[in-house]
Amino acid sequence: MAATLLQARDESTRWHFMMLLAASLAVVVVMSLLLIDSASPGAVGLRAQHLLLVWLIVGGIGAAGAIAWRTSQSAAAVLERSREEAAILRRHLATSEAVIKAEPQVLIYWAEGQGLRIIANSLATVAGLPRSEPELLRFGRWLEPVSADDLKQGLDRLFADARPFNILIKTTAGGYLEADGRAAGARAVLRLRDVAGHKRDLVRILDQHRQLERDIRSSRALLDALPMPVWLRGPTGRIEWINQAYVKAVDATDEAQVRSRQIELLESHQRYELDRLSSTSVRRIDEQQSGQVGSQRLPLIVGGERRTHNVLVLPMDGATAAAAIDVTALERAELELARLSAANDQTLNRVATGVAIFSRDQKLTFFNDAYRSLWQFDGAWLESAPSDGEILDRLRENSQLPAIVDYRPWKAKLLAVYKTGAEFEDWWHLPDGRTIHIVAEQRNDGGVSYLFDDETERFALESRYNALIDVQRETLDSLNEGVAVFGTDGRLKLFNSSFVQIWKLSRRMLAEMPHIDEIIRHASSLYDDPRIWLRITQAATALPDERAPIDGQMERPDQSVVDFAVTPLPDGATLVTFADVTDAKQYERALLERNEALIAADRLKSQFISHVSYELRTPLTNIIGFSELLGTPRTGLLNDKQREYLGDISGSSKTLLSIIDDILDLATIDAGGLELKLGNVDVRAVIDAAILGIRDRAGRARLTIDIAIADDAQAFVGDESRVRQVLYNLLSNAVGFSRMDDTIHLSCWREDRMVTFTIEDQGVGIPKEQQARIFQRFESQSHGSKHRGVGLGLSVVKSLVELHGGDMSLNSEPGRGTRITVRFPERGVRLEAVPLAEVIEAAPLRA
Repeated sequence: MAATLLQARDESTRWHFMMLLAASLAVVVVMSLLLIDSASPGAVGLRAQHLLLVWLIVGGIGAAGAIAWRTSQSAAAVLERSREEAAILRRHLATSEAVIKAEPQVLIYWAEGQGLRIIANSLATVAGLPRSEPELLRFGRWLEPVSADDLKQGLDRLFADARPFNILIKTTAGGYLEADGRAAGARAVLRLRDVAGHKRDLVRILDQHRQLERDIRSSRALLDALPMPVWLRGPTGRIEWINQAYVKAVDATDEAQVRSRQIELLESHQRYELDRLSSTSVRRIDEQQSGQVGSQRLPLIVGGERRTHNVLVLPMDGATAAAAIDVTALERAELELARLSAANDQTLNRVATGVAIFSRDQKLTFFNDAYRSLWQFDGAWLESAPSDGEILDRLRENSQLPAIVDYRPWKAKLLAVYKTGAEFEDWWHLPDGRTIHIVAEQRNDGGVSYLFDDETERFALESRYNALIDVQRETLDSLNEGVAVFGTDGRLKLFNSSFVQIWKLSRRMLAEMPHIDEIIRHASSLYDDPRIWLRITQAATALPDERAPIDGQMERPDQSVVDFAVTPLPDGATLVTFADVTDAKQYERALLERNEALIAADRLKSQFISHVSYELRTPLTNIIGFSELLGTPRTGLLNDKQREYLGDISGSSKTLLSIIDDILDLATIDAGGLELKLGNVDVRAVIDAAILGIRDRAGRARLTIDIAIADDAQAFVGDESRVRQVLYNLLSNAVGFSRMDDTIHLSCWREDRMVTFTIEDQGVGIPKEQQARIFQRFESQSHGSKHRGVGLGLSVVKSLVELHGGDMSLNSEPGRGTRITVRFPERGVRLEAVPLAEVIEAAPLRA
């Protein structure tokens, strides 16, 4: 190809030279003729100059032609040498192509700035190797991920550092290739060749090794993640590997500790049994040439708890693998299954349907009392497990089968359920007038279950039922509720007179059983709300598994109120009812208005009580202060009568102040503004402080207070002042209802992270019918005692205990006393206090 180009270039040069020479001569001749023709007698010297110039040009052109001819000769010599070099290159190229094509391979060439380029692609015997060159360069699509990653790393090193590589790679279709990368200067070559002989074997071995290594890692990871203990023993009997469940089961810190100390999960006698089981399995392996896993159920101590495990042992090449599967739940389930099976048998014995269960070989395995009574069989004969065919023959002998022309085909058809598995159902009309419904169905174990229902009475009931249908229809027609039944196709099936009157519909139109959409179109003149009608339509025409009952209320423009309800019926139909509740709605509105008025009155009462309580507190505090001042010697001496009157004033004032404080506490609690000041409450100190408040009253009544505090009940988190108030109110209540010389028991202990206080008296007790109201406000009953309060103490106690997150209970019997128990959380409850402004707004006060 190079020689052809050189030859063409040489001929072109010669042609151009000849054309140039001819043109030059033509120019010279023309100019000479022009000069000769234009000569004049006065310009002879000028023409001589012009001729001389022309011949000089001719001489220059001739010299140029000589030079050009010499250049052409040189170019011809160069062309001849180029032809010889091109021939040598062609021979070298043919040799290189022969060498490259001598071996099936894929040769990929890379040069800087050119990218990857495929030089040769003659490899077609490797599975999964693409034939298309663009697809061939997308290594990640036809190589396995590991091989693609290895090839990418090799190419990166080859391109970056000119580091050669030789690796074995695998295609996604399972073919193997040898990838060889080499660098030469700024160029690189990747060669892909098929592997054969020992290299192919080596590739397969490496692939199998990689797969086995991955399988071992995944198996170890899986075994380590199992919740059951798994361990491996070496040929010497030592533990060589365990999973994390084993470490946890033996309460060890890590796997190394178990292996170094050889911590055993099994006891010595259990290991002996497993060793014997393992040796038996080894003999079986030797005899049968197949491994068998030995299994034994053993009780093991795991995590400090004795549980039943199924220990599996697998001998392998002198070593032993074992696993302990917790089957406690399975053992319980088996016991439960046995219990349920017994209960099921007992239940089947109580049903009225005759049940008979036959095994796979057609032997009777179970029957209930209803089955025996239905056919009047002898129980001992049934216990002998007769076959299904024998029972049919016995029924035929006793004339307890329907009249059958050809008995043998009929019997074969009935017994075919054992083979076909198809459910068999039939009705037997017996000679004695009974009608028996029989259903035979194959069981999962290959046996058959028979169900025999005596439907004689049902048919009699159906006849009576049909006789009552007309009566029921008349009953529906007399109802005040409008009733309409729509079928599965949305068309009207049944309606009554109230339905016609409520929606003012035409009976003639309804008698044609129109679709629900047509009925709604007529009823929309009285109530036009598309959303409600759409709900009713969707509920009446939805698919059976999507139907759901709905209800609602319609307030029509004519001031009437209609309640509606849509109920799906079992047969796929839909019942729609309409009830005119206009009068009831008016009564309801009146009751709601009255209830709102009562709520407002109750709120006003609470505000009034709170206001009055705050107004009484200031003068009452002054009375108490002045009475205490009058009792001091600085104001003068008092006689006994005056001192008695002054004590009565002080006592009554303090009692009234306590009542006012209780009212204010309840008002604050109702407003949500009572804030608990949580802190460490000393149980003994708070009990002593509460008893100090009722000591004088208890002393006057000669009461004994028995205090019992558990050792672990020392302190808890709470509001000490409110806890003292709770205990004081309970003790005060117990003192008030106790008789002379009685004993009041106060106990405290810790239970379920709660601190429990119990105050028990031996007083008159509380009747059962009054215990539910005892915690209500202003609920006060003397119950035959001299104590009479305003009925706020227990209400305040209940509110304060609940604010702490605790609870309160009461146990009382008339004549035997009362026991009240309060429980406070051990760690207290964090409460967010309501701002004071909201408290004032809820209960307005006057300073």
